[in-house]
Amino acid sequence: MYDAIIVGGGAAGMMCAITAARMGAQVAIAEKNDRLGKKLAITGKGRCNVTNNSDNETVMNNIPRNARFLYSVLSQFTPRDVMEFFGQLGVPLKTERGNRVFPVSDKAADVVNALRDEVRRLGITVLHGACTGLIIKDGVCKGIKTAKGVTEAAAVVLATGGKSYPLTGSDGFGYTLAQQAGHTIIPPEPSLSAMETVQRWPCRASGLNLRNISIKLYDNGKCIYEDFGELTFTEHGISGPTVLSASAHIPRMERGRYSVKLDLKPALSEKQLDARILRDFAERKGQKFCDSLRGLLPAQLVSPIVELSQIPPEKRVDEISKEERKRLGALLKGLVIDIAGFRPIEEAIITRGGVSVKEIHPKTMESKLCPRLFFAGEIIDCDAYTGGFNLQIAFSTGYACGMALL
Repeated sequence: MYDAIIVGGGAAGMMCAITAARMGAQVAIAEKNDRLGKKLAITGKGRCNVTNNSDNETVMNNIPRNARFLYSVLSQFTPRDVMEFFGQLGVPLKTERGNRVFPVSDKAADVVNALRDEVRRLGITVLHGACTGLIIKDGVCKGIKTAKGVTEAAAVVLATGGKSYPLTGSDGFGYTLAQQAGHTIIPPEPSLSAMETVQRWPCRASGLNLRNISIKLYDNGKCIYEDFGELTFTEHGISGPTVLSASAHIPRMERGRYSVKLDLKPALSEKQLDARILRDFAERKGQKFCDSLRGLLPAQLVSPIVELSQIPPEKRVDEISKEERKRLGALLKGLVIDIAGFRPIEEAIITRGGVSVKEIHPKTMESKLCPRLFFAGEIIDCDAYTGGFNLQIAFSTGYACGMALL
């Protein structure tokens, strides 16, 4: 008989277990994987962006869905608290561009190992094997069922993640468990997702990473988001930090409804860019247009831009008209790409949707429908932009659960 069983040994689950165990609770983690923190180990491209070194207002502003619901738990466990927590575990941290916080070593494994070591130090039991159901008696959650039998507990926390990266254990089964207790599941969708494009030319530039570009996201011609930073072309379309953040602003994906406009030369005004193009053409007098853009663009973009400009590729640069040159400049300052859809949810960094926040007490994360059932992390219908904000949600909700278990 445990005080609590936490289903899921990811960021939220381990934080919950550690918090409760430090308060003297007898805790177990039920983990289907062979080791804890499998998904956490690959976050931030293997570097683990543990939080964002900012105040709670900034965190809230970076949570597009149900931010107010998280106000209490973010107040209980702030970004500063997260940083102090890992400092105490012996993981030195650093703050980078955008106030993103990483381990000094740039190794997510250091974060994961520190959490695993603390779980071990506190004597928290790890039950390996999938949870197959909840034990609910007289409307109260009393434990879990696994293939090995029944494990009773005074409380159960579902910290099973969403549906992204199912190979790490986030396969969406937590939603089924929540539904067993009567909870409403907001349909899961990709968030922080790469996008497939209507045009096929981005696929020809697959692997190209652009830095310092401006991106604007349009919904039926209306700009709804803009960003500055990195973008990557993929075999299916576009990805990278700016695209992932933009994806969080798409409430409902519809083919052709959304488009992005790229400014490939944001440091130059239209007039300055035209002067640059004129200078390049003058230096390459007599060259074919298709051979003249190597100094202006990465090699992978030359052919697509030539095609989109509608300037004959064999035309000599000194024969290009002012109108054609202006058209080229406008293209570089406003390259439009139409969005066909998200990549599959299994590839998304975060899942949008999950257990409805209307059915969860915001201070304790306890179910309003089934006493002694709690929720933490991505299973809840809350998601944020890139920059460490999603892990902050995981740690804050996990901490709040851990404090409320006794």
